[in-house]
Amino acid sequence: MRLKEILIGLDKIKAKGNIELDITNVESDSREIKENGMFVAIHGFRTDGVNYIGEAIKNGAKVVMLEEGIDIKSLNIPEDITILVVESTRRALAICACNFYDHPSKKFQLIGVTGTKGKTTTTYMIKKILEKQGKKVGLIGTVANYIGDKKIEDAGRTTPESIKLQQTFAKMAEEKVDVVVMEVSSQSLKLDRVFGSDFDMAIFTNMAPEHISKNEHPDMEDYFNCKLKLMKMCKVAFINADDVYGVKVAKLIQDTCPTITTYGIDNFCHVLAKDITITNSYVDFKVKLGTKNERVKVGIPGRFSVYNSLAAICVALKMQVEPEKIIEALAEVVVPGRSELVENKLGYTIMIDYAHTPESLESILKAVKSYTKGRVISVFGCGGDRDTMKRPLMGEVSGRVADYSIVTSDNPRTEVPEDIVKQIEVGIKKTKGQYTCIIDRKEAIKEAIMMANNKDMIVLAGKGHEQYQEINDTRYPFDEKKIVQDIIEQLINEGKKKVNTEQKG
Repeated sequence: MRLKEILIGLDKIKAKGNIELDITNVESDSREIKENGMFVAIHGFRTDGVNYIGEAIKNGAKVVMLEEGIDIKSLNIPEDITILVVESTRRALAICACNFYDHPSKKFQLIGVTGTKGKTTTTYMIKKILEKQGKKVGLIGTVANYIGDKKIEDAGRTTPESIKLQQTFAKMAEEKVDVVVMEVSSQSLKLDRVFGSDFDMAIFTNMAPEHISKNEHPDMEDYFNCKLKLMKMCKVAFINADDVYGVKVAKLIQDTCPTITTYGIDNFCHVLAKDITITNSYVDFKVKLGTKNERVKVGIPGRFSVYNSLAAICVALKMQVEPEKIIEALAEVVVPGRSELVENKLGYTIMIDYAHTPESLESILKAVKSYTKGRVISVFGCGGDRDTMKRPLMGEVSGRVADYSIVTSDNPRTEVPEDIVKQIEVGIKKTKGQYTCIIDRKEAIKEAIMMANNKDMIVLAGKGHEQYQEINDTRYPFDEKKIVQDIIEQLINEGKKKVNTEQKG
């Protein structure tokens, strides 16, 4: 594609060199640059793309895009390289990506889901419902990216960088998907990763204190305003009426969004759940589908599952999915790492869940507490290089709700795990809850299994679908389902535990 075509829509751009060049690839990662490429130098949290211009040119870049304020002369860029200067390289990359891949999001219906909790589950529910109706659906999110049942790749982050996102959209458009449903993180909105994407519908699930740190959002106002961006980009909005921020969103977008539908349990709304039952393996409730009140059953326990289901139902109703298809899909949906029970030879109830905020941890612990005959044993930690304010809060939640807490490590990243655990302890010491600290997560899981019996519930919180432990910028294999199985096998072989022939699954 001609460079000048890639640059369409960019304001206040300064160019030095030939803009009639044919460009074969656009990248912000110098390692991905190929011959006749365009390198966009982005200033990241840890690295600056400017430092990799030489590598990009060596790999074949003929065009380099820089942000205003950089001393170009000091970079010693060869004379035959076209230099572009823009106000924001992140936003410019998003615009260029849309142009380079021929605006793929206009070729299917695009549904974005944002919120602190529920994004992953809601996207899986929507995908399942629409597929029951015969739609071909693409999914982009925290767990993996899919086209129908085919996994394209595991996800590196919730929402990909703009060039990767548009490339994925293009692949989905090429394979003739009808709908793409994607998680849209606040960070991706802040960093313009979805800028230029054509959202038909958007969902606001909820908002709670999370992602407040030097590398994410400075405060709740910034966090909220970033999420608000998505709701201002869509034509149809679905909003949780029971969430105080949701109510605020509805008011702020009423002049820009043609259609707003609310859903909830407690407050007045368009799509209301009634007569809710929560058990140890499912929730069910009544909701109006078409002209009738229907009972819907979802195999993911917890009140939060009702909200996620209602959000998915809103989309389904807007897209005129038949009521029986909605009911059938929600009864079958399974979400990796969300309230996922691990089958094991001991017959113990061991649940893996992605809960990694005070609110989500409290929600899952209270949900299992309500139907567990024995003790609730909570195994959790907090991620490094993320919001430090939530650490004592999570400790307090587990100490207050769980019968026993094991505080451990969870993706310490570049922080010292012991320091994170000490911050969690500050909160747990405010409660009367029993607890211990075991830094090694595998040993912590082993301790939970050792102390448990058939009546207890073990909740392994924080990792969910993740199959790695991130330590000092390296991801080490860490599949909790496999680790549970291996530990139990070891304990059985050592005679410390016995196989239960009447397993609960």
